[in-house]
Formats: sequence, structure tokens, C-alpha cells
Amino acid sequence: MSTVADKLAKKSTRKTGGKQVRLRLVYVDFWSAVKLSFLGAVALAVVTMVSFFLIFLVLQATNVMSQMNEFVLRFTDEQVNLTSLVGLPQVMAFAAVVSILNLIVFTVLGAVLAGIYNLAVKVTGGLLVGFMSN
Repeated sequence: MSTVADKLAKKSTRKTGGKQVRLRLVYVDFWSAVKLSFLGAVALAVVTMVSFFLIFLVLQATNVMSQMNEFVLRFTDEQVNLTSLVGLPQVMAFAAVVSILNLIVFTVLGAVLAGIYNLAVKVTGGLLVGFMSN
């Protein structure tokens, strides 16, 4: 009587007759790279906005902001009020500015990297990718 382990051992010793395909990536479409990097940057912008919001809420809930405000008031002889400078609207505006800058930088970076890859392919011949079917 054969067990499951015996059946698996017989399967692993049997040669697979899979077909192997090798492809060479010799061109990256510029506009496709720009669109993909833009979508990635939009996802990063959403993550940035949500993380700034959550961090601000955690700092408010744990009274870190009030302790920092007391420290700044003592340090500046009550001339600078931190709670009036760092509120939720100011934090979210800063997060929006950071997100927009990241959006621009990542989109341009994706376009530049696609252009550099297309130039490097002329020298290196491209990236060899292998696929195998079982």
C-alpha cells in the first residue's frame, strides 16, 4: 500500500517536460512608463496623506502635542504657541504639498529611467527573461 509520501516522491523523481521560453526586453515604451510611474506616485500620495493624518491624530491622542506646546512656551517665554502653528489644517496642507512634489518627482523619474534603459539597451542588448511551463 502506498502512502502520500511515496506518491510525492515518485512525482518529484519524474522529469517534467516543460517548455522553456527566453525573451529579451529590448524596449520600454516611454508613455507606458510615465503612466505607470504616475499611478505609483498617486498611490504614494494617498499613503502620505493618510499617514500624516493618522500620525497627527496619534500625537494629539497621546498628548505629545500639548507637552511639546508647553516646552516651546517655556523655551520662548510664551511668545510662540505651537498649537496655533501646528493644527490639522496646517498638517494636511503640508502633506498635500509633499504629496504633489512626490507626484511630480516620481513621474519624471519614471520617464527618465525609461529613457536611460532604452539607451542602455543599445549597448547591453537588453534584459533576458526566462519562462518555463510545467
